[in-house]
Amino acid sequence: MAVLCAFDAAHQRLTLTAIAERSGVALSTAHRLVRELEASHALARDPDGRYHIGSRLWELGQLAPSRLREVAHPWLQELFAATGENVHLAVRDGMEVLYVDKVHGVNAVPIMSRTGTRLPMHATGVGKALLAQEPDRFVAAYLARELERPTPHTITEPGRLARDLAAVRAQGYALTSEEMTLGSCSAAAPIIVGGRPIAAVGIVVSSRRARELPRLVEPLLAGARAIARAYGVDAPAVAP
Repeated sequence: MAVLCAFDAAHQRLTLTAIAERSGVALSTAHRLVRELEASHALARDPDGRYHIGSRLWELGQLAPSRLREVAHPWLQELFAATGENVHLAVRDGMEVLYVDKVHGVNAVPIMSRTGTRLPMHATGVGKALLAQEPDRFVAAYLARELERPTPHTITEPGRLARDLAAVRAQGYALTSEEMTLGSCSAAAPIIVGGRPIAAVGIVVSSRRARELPRLVEPLLAGARAIARAYGVDAPAVAP
């Protein structure tokens, strides 16, 4: 697992040396483990000698519980059809958001998030929508951390971020402007089931169209409510 977890969205192709360094495994041990993983198609080797995640892991990943994605995906498609913009679904995983589904088109603004990506909660619309719904003790612990600043517009000051989250909680949705990626802004709403946020749905548009974002809030909120109803108030805990 240490070897496999050396790969992430920012490190999709790694040399053997990089795998050893990122996993904390001795080079000789990494060499043996990588050979075994390659033989089982959990890793694959490129012509230049770098490694990437193999098809076998993709097959196994499809077996993970996916009820949330199955329920939400039609509503993500509805939102995309209505807006023509990137629409994505994310869940909280620890102190980050994990993107579990996405619907987009060729003309949508390029963004960092894609299925399987993890991003900081405070810098993303879906992350703020979820963080604002967490208990005060969790929010306090989050704000006490050193918060990364992906862009100059990212809010990292604890007091200012706390006020921002309070506004998100009061209005029921989050808005961001170039806080994760320059050139894009977003709106996001939590999906509340049984009084708890199980996920968030978000829409991302180009910053040039930031003035259009408010008109997307109502269909966004309607989509979040529809997903919550479809998932059901008696649903079990969600695994992404």
